[in-house]
Order: sequence, then structure tokens, then C-alpha cells
Amino acid sequence: MTAAHPLDGRTALVTGASRGIGAAAARALALAGARVALVARSADALAALASELGAAHTAVAADLATAAGVDAVVAAVRGWAGGVPDILVNNAGVFAPRPIPEQDPDDFAHILRVNLESPFRLVHAFFPGMVRRGSGHIVTVGSIADRRARAANAAYSASKFGLRALHESLRAEAHGTGVRASLVSPSAVDTPIWAPVEPRLGRDYPARSAMLTADDVARAIAFVVSQPAHVDIDELRLSHS
Repeated sequence: MTAAHPLDGRTALVTGASRGIGAAAARALALAGARVALVARSADALAALASELGAAHTAVAADLATAAGVDAVVAAVRGWAGGVPDILVNNAGVFAPRPIPEQDPDDFAHILRVNLESPFRLVHAFFPGMVRRGSGHIVTVGSIADRRARAANAAYSASKFGLRALHESLRAEAHGTGVRASLVSPSAVDTPIWAPVEPRLGRDYPARSAMLTADDVARAIAFVVSQPAHVDIDELRLSHS
């Protein structure tokens, strides 16, 4: 490990890595020296990013909305990393705002499966091994929506409130084990996730010029996991100045 490459020798799993925050985080972690497993549904985009990053990295195309998809990721990453990864970044998320009367219950359930259940499944799979090893870092990518609910955002906010609760429970259980848990919660970030509400940007939602960039959040994630083992960043909240 060097000052320029503080994550040399470490392995990292990043979900939602085909675009936006996930892709930026994968690049930032790789630049810091980590070998990165990229996970998302988009096989072509993942393969392109893995090729960009280099042969040490791997791409795992899977649907995290299904238990089988999560199981496939766990098996692939265990084989690639030779066990439990050093870093888990739970970033994958679905944002599809609808007023409650217009929210299809099946879509609501799908959002919770991706945004909340799949992070739990990955933590459930890897946290015990991190505890046995005495080291590891689990980063949860939250949102301003994990503390502030708004109209037409019931599914996303419910998932993010739940994700913050999952993080806080994990942090309590990880205390004293050598495993660190960090919540990185940005305000609005300029990524493709806003496509469904593009006409409402600058009115119901911030304009893109008032949003953080994916690289802003990626740098925060890399900063959090690059701290010395005795430094535990419980929560880092980011906003646009």
C-alpha cells in the first residue's frame, strides 16, 4: 500500500456499476489500487468498463432483483476474490417516482427488492466472513431520500429509509469486530437515474447544474474506504454548495 494507491491488494465489489455513481466508484477504487468486481444487469456496459479498467478486474452481469441473481454474484465474487471481498459497495438502485395512487404494488415491491433486499442479501452473504477475518468495509450508498421523504416518492424513500436502518444495525453489529460500515448519502446526483423525470428538473427536482456529479460521490467513497483501520467514518452526507 502506498499513499498514491492506498487500496493496493484489496478487492472490492460494486453494485450498479454499469453507469452513474457505481461506474464512477469502480474507477475511483481501481485508481486507488483495488481490484474491482463490477455488478449490474447490463452485460455490455460492464464488459466495456472492465476492459477499460484492466485484466485484474471482473464483470458479473446479474439481476439483483432476484435471489438467484444475488446468489450468482456471491458465487462469482467468492471465486474471483478467493473468498470474501475486502470492500462491498451497495450502490444499485431503482428510482421511479409515482404518486401513491398511481404506484403499482408490484413495481413498489420490485424497487424494494433492488434497493433494500439485495443489499441485505449481500451483507448477509459477506459480513460473517469479514468478521471471521477481522477486517472488511461495507459502504451503503444512501440518499437525501433516506431522511427526507417527498411526494410521489414513496417507494424510493421507503427503500432508502430502510437502507439507512440496515446500515445502522450493521454498524452496531460490526462494532469491535474489525469490520467497518459507512453510509455515504449524497443529495441529488447528475446521473441517468433522472431520465423518468427529465421535464421536471429545475422545477419539482433540482436542475442538473445544482446537482453533485457521480465523481463527487465516487471520491467520497474512495476517501471513506482509504482511511486507516482505526478510523471509522459512520456517515458522510454530501450536498451541492
